[in-house]
Amino acid sequence: MPTTSARLSLDPRARLGRRAGRRFLIEWVAVGCLGIVVILLTSFGRLSGGIDQLVYDRFLGARAQPLLSDIVMVEIDNASIARLGRWPWPRSVHAKLLERIAAAQPAAVVYDVLFTEPNLDDAALAHAVALSPTYLPLLLTSPDDTGRRVVVEPVAPLARAAAGIGHINFEVDSDGIVRSVARFQGDDGSRWPQLMLLVAEAVESGKLHLRGGPPPRRSAEPVRGKARGGDGGEGRFLIPFGSNAGNYTKLSFADVLDGKVPADQLRGRIVVIGVTASGLYDRFATPVSGELGPLPGVYIHANVLDTLLTGREIEPVGRWFVFAASLAPLAALLAGFLVLSPRRSLLLTGTLVLLAAAGSAGLLYGGRLWMSPVPAILGVVIVYPIWNWRRLEMTMAYLRGELQRLADEPHLLPEAPRSRREFGGDVLEQHMALMAQAAQRVQDMKRFVWDSLDSVPEPILVSDLRGIVLIANHAAKAHFARLGAAMPEDQPMHTVLGGLTLVKTIDSGAASDAERNLSAHAHWPAPLDPRRDEFAALMAQGVEVRDAKERDHLLRYATCTNAQGETTGWIAGLVDVSALHAAERQREDALRLLSHDMRSPQASILALVEMERARTEPALARGLLERIERYAQRALTLADDFVQLARAESQTYVLEPQSLTELVIDASDEVWPQAHAKRIALHTETGDADSDGHWICADRSLMTRAFVNILNNAIKYSPPDTRIVCSFASLPAGPHPGGTARRVSCTIRDQGYGIPKEQQAGLFERFRRFHEAERPEVGGAGLGMVFVKTVVTRHGGGVEVVSATGEGTAFTIWLPALDDA
Repeated sequence: MPTTSARLSLDPRARLGRRAGRRFLIEWVAVGCLGIVVILLTSFGRLSGGIDQLVYDRFLGARAQPLLSDIVMVEIDNASIARLGRWPWPRSVHAKLLERIAAAQPAAVVYDVLFTEPNLDDAALAHAVALSPTYLPLLLTSPDDTGRRVVVEPVAPLARAAAGIGHINFEVDSDGIVRSVARFQGDDGSRWPQLMLLVAEAVESGKLHLRGGPPPRRSAEPVRGKARGGDGGEGRFLIPFGSNAGNYTKLSFADVLDGKVPADQLRGRIVVIGVTASGLYDRFATPVSGELGPLPGVYIHANVLDTLLTGREIEPVGRWFVFAASLAPLAALLAGFLVLSPRRSLLLTGTLVLLAAAGSAGLLYGGRLWMSPVPAILGVVIVYPIWNWRRLEMTMAYLRGELQRLADEPHLLPEAPRSRREFGGDVLEQHMALMAQAAQRVQDMKRFVWDSLDSVPEPILVSDLRGIVLIANHAAKAHFARLGAAMPEDQPMHTVLGGLTLVKTIDSGAASDAERNLSAHAHWPAPLDPRRDEFAALMAQGVEVRDAKERDHLLRYATCTNAQGETTGWIAGLVDVSALHAAERQREDALRLLSHDMRSPQASILALVEMERARTEPALARGLLERIERYAQRALTLADDFVQLARAESQTYVLEPQSLTELVIDASDEVWPQAHAKRIALHTETGDADSDGHWICADRSLMTRAFVNILNNAIKYSPPDTRIVCSFASLPAGPHPGGTARRVSCTIRDQGYGIPKEQQAGLFERFRRFHEAERPEVGGAGLGMVFVKTVVTRHGGGVEVVSATGEGTAFTIWLPALDDA
């Protein structure tokens, strides 16, 4: 079936409703062959030689190599030239230096200075050379047309006294940077080892004993290594320069000559002597010259010796291996082209580039092998845009078909009748005509959305990501015109709405609403800026505001998102709630009237009962009076609790700094008569004189009433001659119920009858009473704890209850501390 074949096809065009064809496969294979050619040319040719060297240098500079402490540099530096005179110095000076060094008993001395001309002081210098195992350099000239080299050795007395003679030639790459050195150089007539190779072989064979012991070699291969077929038996290797290549222990030639250097700094170490003075031009560019500058030749020799002793020589891998390894990323990318989307193909390309670089760095750092990642990277980087060009052509063909189909379909919105005509002209003109028709339909849809916004009776503002108002419907323009304000377009949202006054936030019943309310009042009008993420939830829930005409509105923000769910702007809506507030005020008036009508008759009944009881011979039976009194008192309490709860749930709180300790003391004073009647002791642990009073931000009357309710319950449900204790605590900032800000708490603990665990879940429900059967004399309406829960929650706090039958009850109220409110 066509649908099944399209679903199973790996051709990306199958997703567009087209079958995979021979042309697609041919293009895919051609792109793969192009990548193979690129990798072949960069692996075996010199097309990417400069990039290879640059990448190698960056890898070396990114990692510092540990240096041997047994190598000490004695520099012929600028200070020594200034003190000893112009170069060259008499050989007696060199002899004296060697005698000084020999007295310190070094492991060996490498003297990187050419002594190729006879001199009267040669015998004295030869004697000094023989005092320690001293290695001297020779000079190999560049090969002539026949391939022969001229060898310039040290003078005969010095050559006989030296422990070894080797070449000090460096191989400079095409970009003028020294990266490698040959173990052996010469011609058909002679073959000379590198000077540092002789020293390393002597250490390896045990002839030289270093102070720190033989250094551990990373490679089990001997110091001489093995020659590769491509280097003519030279045994060339790459020097692992690091950013600390010049950080060996440095001593000035003149200081050593004058005996200012302690012998312990030279004893048992390899002393390398060479020129570092800036005027003698013995400096070479290295891979780390970007950080260190040109490196003196003697330091390059020290790095060669360090490399040979530790076995850190870097060997370049064969070109065939580079070619074969570079084919793996190309194969993975070509396979990804068949099954991945363009975005994932781009991610795959970037991943393969990073893996190639990481693999090359891993081989360099861990395996001491250099395999350039450039062929693999160039292969995928060149193939990716070419294949995506073909994919773009494929996509354009699909879009052309879709545009034509869109043009042939009837429009979703009503449109004016027009004469149908076919698109003529060349292909580009046809595409432009189809695009123009699609753009016209988009404009029609935009007009439809605009008309829909204008038909909304409430003011609507639409802004961009910066909060600049882009659209204001007719209702919004009329609203700001009535206020005498400027039109809102092209102005920031917080500027347009800045004339509004915050009345209150919308209470959702969450513990954080009080903090939001405080924060909104403290930072107003900052919440009007939709870019402030900390107020996003507040504005999404809505706030009540008042305009200059004293009309109340509900202001809410909503985010505009695109098809991908990304935020593109905000929508602000203003709903006039003045009529609703008027209805709420009428309800409040009704509540006050109801409370008055309920309270006044009951109060009158109580007054009559008291008058009747005061008579010497009451006309009514005393038991009947007690029943009338109890029922009236209960109705009065019910009305009072109901009104208090309604106010706690609906009225705007007057939040002021209050001392939690003082609030509890005030509540204790109010319930003291009831406690005294039952001989119950009220004890408030106020702390020492330095106590801060546990300050909070609260409505004093409502919070005091909440504590009164708790204390009343504790007195009512406790037997006589017991004790009620009020204690305070501070909860530090950190994860705890209600957030991470600092909290203060008050715990009221009684010695009463307790509440069974199975009944504690309904403690804060309306009209729930406890111990009603076993304690009928205890009155109550069942609204006191609901009032406590409402007041504490709207203050941003919480209530916890710990109780057990016969063990008393502990109520803990925690509230936000004032300094964090």
